Amino acid sequence: MSTASTPLDSALLRLLRGHHDDPFAVLGPHEQDGARYVTTYDPGADRMWAVVRGVRHPLEPTNVPGFFRGPVPGDMAYTLFGEDHGEDGEPHVFEREDPYRFGTVLGEIDEYLLGEGSHQRLWEVLGAHVMTHEGVPGTHFAVWAPNAKRVSVVGDFNWWDGLRNPMRRRGATGVWEIFLPHVGDGAFYRYEIVGPDGTVQPRKADPIGFGSEHPPANASIVRDISGYGWTDDDWFETRAEAQSRSAPISIYEVHLPSWRRKDWGRPISYIEAAEELVDYVAEMGFTHIELLPICEYPFDGSWGYQPIGMFAPTIRHGLPHEFRDLVNAAHRAGIGVILDWVPGHFPTDAHGLGRFDGTALYEHADPKEGFHHDWNTLIYNYGRAEVANYLTSNALYWLEEYHADGLRVDAVASMLYRDYSRPEGEWVPNKDGGRENYEAISMLRRMNTECYGQHPGIMNVAEESTSYPGVSSPVDQGGLGFGFKWNMGWMNDTLEYIRKDPIYRSYHHHQMTFGLVYAFSENFILPISHDEVVHGKGSMLGKMPGNQWEKFANLRAYYGFMWGHPGKKLLFMGQEFAQAHEWNHDAEIDWACLDDPQHAGIQRLIRDLNDLYCETPALHAKDCEEEGFAWIAGGDTGNSVFSWIRRGRSDEPEVAVICNFTPAEQPRYRIGLPDTGVWREALNTDAGIYGGGNRGNFGRVIADDEPSHGYPASAELFLPPLSAIFLVREDS
Repeated sequence: MSTASTPLDSALLRLLRGHHDDPFAVLGPHEQDGARYVTTYDPGADRMWAVVRGVRHPLEPTNVPGFFRGPVPGDMAYTLFGEDHGEDGEPHVFEREDPYRFGTVLGEIDEYLLGEGSHQRLWEVLGAHVMTHEGVPGTHFAVWAPNAKRVSVVGDFNWWDGLRNPMRRRGATGVWEIFLPHVGDGAFYRYEIVGPDGTVQPRKADPIGFGSEHPPANASIVRDISGYGWTDDDWFETRAEAQSRSAPISIYEVHLPSWRRKDWGRPISYIEAAEELVDYVAEMGFTHIELLPICEYPFDGSWGYQPIGMFAPTIRHGLPHEFRDLVNAAHRAGIGVILDWVPGHFPTDAHGLGRFDGTALYEHADPKEGFHHDWNTLIYNYGRAEVANYLTSNALYWLEEYHADGLRVDAVASMLYRDYSRPEGEWVPNKDGGRENYEAISMLRRMNTECYGQHPGIMNVAEESTSYPGVSSPVDQGGLGFGFKWNMGWMNDTLEYIRKDPIYRSYHHHQMTFGLVYAFSENFILPISHDEVVHGKGSMLGKMPGNQWEKFANLRAYYGFMWGHPGKKLLFMGQEFAQAHEWNHDAEIDWACLDDPQHAGIQRLIRDLNDLYCETPALHAKDCEEEGFAWIAGGDTGNSVFSWIRRGRSDEPEVAVICNFTPAEQPRYRIGLPDTGVWREALNTDAGIYGGGNRGNFGRVIADDEPSHGYPASAELFLPPLSAIFLVREDS
């Protein structure tokens, strides 16, 4: 082999060392002295040649090991052939297409939008896409890594060798791309990246990959997500109405891996859930399923709240089309699907987004801005246009490609405030010296604006634990643009109250009433979520005081209070039948509880509460409006009784809700009512069918014209101990 150094030798050596950022300038076909020369790299080959129309054209070894080069006449497509020796020592001939003979895939408009960070459909141009390009089937790979010296696709198809398929840099966009012929659906791959200092980074999963290996393995997998046959048109015709402020919305929150287990402990599949979960939710009268994050995540114990594959439904339950089967089945049953979404942080796993191209690319470089000590995770740099675009496009992706009906955004407070969970001196103020994170606020507003603008009728929900103003107000009115907000204050106050022995409740009466001071300042959802039944907090049943009967009665009364209170409803799985033990993400919820009539009674109560809530406009139509609520008696501290009126439109019957939170019955308890006549006892949590003592008002009460509590009429009730009663005004 000649040792003479030429410009070509220098370029090939740079490729061999992984320092050449323009491999297409060297590899593939190039004109020289009026002829076409082809250069290729294959370190395992003994001989190489190109074939055009059946004619062989030898490619000779160059001065740099592994590279072959030679003239290939004409301008027609060629195919590469090579010969190597296998383990048996015999020569083997192989055939492959040359990826460096193919032109670019990304167009000028894509390049422009990528460059300015405004490509709303990022998933259509980045990631791995199965396609036919210039007449040849294969996969196009594209990834954003602006500070890299070299980016390569590695996988089974090239022996995970980063020198074989270095990618083409697309100008100032920071995007690298390559089309790999005959690589198709199911191929395993990662990106091998050489950072700006020449260091080869840990191999990275695709930030916009549509599939992943089953954890703890973490390679990305090429998935063709095109061509699904949706059959949910009827749902979309009514979705906007079903998700409005005036609609009954009762959400069943689900951690799919622990809802049901199959075959000695495996999680339920998407296909199985499309039947079993959807049927159960429909039977229970919930209007929506909310899934804890289904974006691919490496650690089971994070429950999905530390995602890495933001564009990949987790493989734990099946393939992308099978997840679509679940959503499609829910829609055909008239049930909406909300996905938990995590734009607030991401894990530090080496194959993830952290220092993706050898620099702090997706995250802040300064840990005072870019690291969450609470969760040991990294924080997105929301002020970087490409990062904000990545997150906004990801939100749109789930609404568009998987027909999600909304996103519940996790940990919004951690995004809004730069000093979130940080001691003095450990955070960076904004440009005005304050604590608000202007960049995160801007990203959330942009995300909501684009989501609602492109997909009318969705419902995005904020888990926001502070009093930040206007979370569920429109962006053009200065709000964040969410449709709804979790009412964390209501949840904390009422759970504190219900934990107390009834003898002390009169001193904490305000914890049940204070929520009405601000109940209509946002569009609220009342959440009893997974966070309330983990980390030593016990189950909902376990929070209740008293003996076993009192625990169940307390919980029944509390659920009655919740369903009668203004605000949409959310209940985490297992709490609908009063699971006795704290939630364990490694096992299914305790379905065996239902063999006990007390647990089965709670389940029936939740079903009946949902039915009453959905069928009675007064209980939902003005959930978010002050006109829909009026106290009867909010101050009966001595008896720990709360009573109020719920109203819908003027032509709809009103509902009176009365809750007794002491173990003492009140046999002649008088309440004021708006009208005389018959009030039907529509639901009584002490009914025998729910496990109660079957005490009540024989199905109805008669209101006379004796004024009380500021109302022109009143009625005497029998209030069972630890109970909630719903009275519906019957037509005269």
